[in-house]
Amino acid sequence: MEVVVNRLMHSIRTRDAAPLRWLLFVPVAALLVWQPVPADARGAPDSFADLAESLLPAVVNISTTQKVQRQGDPHEGPQFQFPEGSPFRDFFDRFNRRPGDQPARRVTSLGSGFIIDKTGYVVTNNHVIEGADKVTVILHEGQKFDAEIVGKDKKTDLALLKIKPGDTELTAVDFGASDKARVGDWVIAIGNPLGLGGTVTAGIISARGRDIRSGPYDDYIQTDAPINRGNSGGPLFDMKGAVIGVNTAILSPSGGSIGIGFSVPANLAKNVIGQLREFGTTRRGWLGVQIQTVSPEIAESLGLKAPKGALVAGVLKNSPAEAAGVKQGDVIVGFDDREVPESRKLPRMVAETSVGKDVAVKVWRDGKEVGLTVRLGELEKVDQASLTTRGSRRDYGKDASRDVDALGLALSPITPELTEKYKIEEDMKGVVITDVKKGSDAEERRLRPGDIIVEVSQEAVSSPADVASQVEKAREKGRKVVLLLVDKDGDMRFIPLKIKKE
Repeated sequence: MEVVVNRLMHSIRTRDAAPLRWLLFVPVAALLVWQPVPADARGAPDSFADLAESLLPAVVNISTTQKVQRQGDPHEGPQFQFPEGSPFRDFFDRFNRRPGDQPARRVTSLGSGFIIDKTGYVVTNNHVIEGADKVTVILHEGQKFDAEIVGKDKKTDLALLKIKPGDTELTAVDFGASDKARVGDWVIAIGNPLGLGGTVTAGIISARGRDIRSGPYDDYIQTDAPINRGNSGGPLFDMKGAVIGVNTAILSPSGGSIGIGFSVPANLAKNVIGQLREFGTTRRGWLGVQIQTVSPEIAESLGLKAPKGALVAGVLKNSPAEAAGVKQGDVIVGFDDREVPESRKLPRMVAETSVGKDVAVKVWRDGKEVGLTVRLGELEKVDQASLTTRGSRRDYGKDASRDVDALGLALSPITPELTEKYKIEEDMKGVVITDVKKGSDAEERRLRPGDIIVEVSQEAVSSPADVASQVEKAREKGRKVVLLLVDKDGDMRFIPLKIKKE
């Protein structure tokens, strides 16, 4: 290629080839700047019509009805309306009530779903069918079928329905590999917004791995394909016609689409739907730890080269983690031969692992990696209310109160007076914060009087002197940050504090 270009350019420079200069310049320049397109990249389609036509029959409308108790007839006597929070509202509410039983009325709502099996299994969102007394599935051609709720999962907002199609031949679609989807890929969403019938919208994948704080397993695909009210539960398709997401939520100040929609990824949905189909409920793995994010300050204080993994803030009693030897202060950096890049990934990794499986877990402890083996329990069988991370009952400390200026804190041992003042539980061990210096890092980290310091640098403390001693040890090691384990109203949290220079 280089030789051809050089010869062409030499010809252009000669006097005899002058008329050809501009004629040849443009194609030659194009050759010079041309770059190959990646083999797996796909251009914009000329039309979605053929794909949409083949997929529409698999997308259904979900209609639900629910009995709601009437609040009284607005035409029977005076009705006084006041805004929420008005001091007059409670007083006048009694005039709006009617004596005796009020007849219930039926409320209808609409959503979408899609058929995954020709025998009649239909996927939708849990919030579409939640509280419904009756669920009806309406096919693309208008046939109606009563649906049975096979199972539902609030944590991922998914539900599985079953209809009896009889002689009606159903069209089913398959889940695809959502982990192969890339930002920028074309997608189409099909649903039934506002009960208008099958509606197709198109867009691209805007982002992956979105956490919208809707549940512990958030890992949404974000798309700009319009997802309007009534699209909930409908499928998000790739250009091969595979379902790569279940349309679930939108971000909108008005309730309409502004191009920010979220879909449960197919890899997560496929696992949940499979469990609902087999067991009627989910069967998630359970580790039994309370975790938090590893910030750069926490990583520095623990000797980690980078902020990664999930910091264990507490180990639940009688849990698989406790049986395996996981300790408070460990950082879980590996689970089932996979790296744990950040704390929010761990719950989903555990949940997707089979109950009863022996799993290899790597933790960062005392400046090195330690390998453990955990046999996972079943989350759905755990009574969370019966679990606690508390230790044994304490003896009241006798050490005097003191200021630890390096941390900007005034500390005291736990005494009967402070126990009563701050409502400290009887079995709590540690050191009470009695004052926080203004302008200190402790104030910025929102430490406050009544918080309990349980550990410093992963060592248990029972007196202010213990805290001061651990701070000095950290200084001697050249560390600028010390890691505290703090109980804030029953919530155990690791908090890194800067050590003030002497």
